[in-house]
Amino acid sequence: MGPSWLDVFPDNLQSLLLKLPPSIFPQLEEIRIREGRPLEINTGGRYYFLTPAGEVTRNPQAAYKPEKQDSNRLLDLITNHSLYTMEEELRKGFITIAGGHRIGLAGRTLLSGGKVEHLRDISGFNVRIAREIKGIADPILPKLLDFKHRTVHHTLILSPPQHGKTTLIRDLARQISSGTWGHPAAVWPGRKVGVIDERSEIAGSKRGVPGFDVGPRTDVLDGCPKAEGMMMMIRSMSPDVLIVDEIGRPEDAEALAEALHAGVRVIATAHGSSVDDLSSRPALAKLTDTFFFQMYVVLSRSEKGLAFKLWDSKRRGVPFAGAAWKGGEEHG
Repeated sequence: MGPSWLDVFPDNLQSLLLKLPPSIFPQLEEIRIREGRPLEINTGGRYYFLTPAGEVTRNPQAAYKPEKQDSNRLLDLITNHSLYTMEEELRKGFITIAGGHRIGLAGRTLLSGGKVEHLRDISGFNVRIAREIKGIADPILPKLLDFKHRTVHHTLILSPPQHGKTTLIRDLARQISSGTWGHPAAVWPGRKVGVIDERSEIAGSKRGVPGFDVGPRTDVLDGCPKAEGMMMMIRSMSPDVLIVDEIGRPEDAEALAEALHAGVRVIATAHGSSVDDLSSRPALAKLTDTFFFQMYVVLSRSEKGLAFKLWDSKRRGVPFAGAAWKGGEEHG
């Protein structure tokens, strides 16, 4: 009996994965299925190929090579035997399944008016496994507290893909909602949290009910575009803190500014490896130039684990050193 995400794999691929050593299987982050090419896994940030016997190897020639029937069966299971109902997801290039696991897709695109209309002849899959890691926010949350207003600062969390952003904000939602501030002087209760979960990855909701523990005072708007979702959440649920993943479009910046005017604190993430990267992205540059964000957190990952670096609103470094956890993260 394996984890629920195994159910999206055909029986033969399930068998291969279940043969992985116990030291590797729990750390799986990605499983890459490429038709006619080596089956690859990412475990704890280390990449291996998987042999027909279920053994790991660095040699691509020794790896199992999924066939067309593997791709067809995998797509059938991912879409729950109803490909036509997933048209919007296919256009975006990924499907999120129950539990917050995101499956990236690659194949041939069909264009309409110069824009992607549909994805077909799908032959590449990247199954990114979501995991809940409670306590991952322990080192960083005390640094984000606004003691004057008894809440958190507007915060932007930056990192390249798959460095832990999603896992971090999931735990931040839980701790902020429950009032687990991690500082002896922070004695105020938990705050109302609104999570805009456009890709269904933060809360891992199924039929609107979160699959992960995002806290006792957290409301989740699942599968809604971020900009529209932020405004809906503010109007309908009156959150104290908004949490949103992967901002970057002009409409995201406008919605964040509206949240500021409504008195709501925001914790957001974006792709980037440094605060300086923001100046090259017009929407985010506008927010940083107006000092919207009071704190910046940059995540970096190494063999030692996940490290945080902090900057204030004027992009001045804030002394801090530490690792959140050792090993891998699912995505983010």
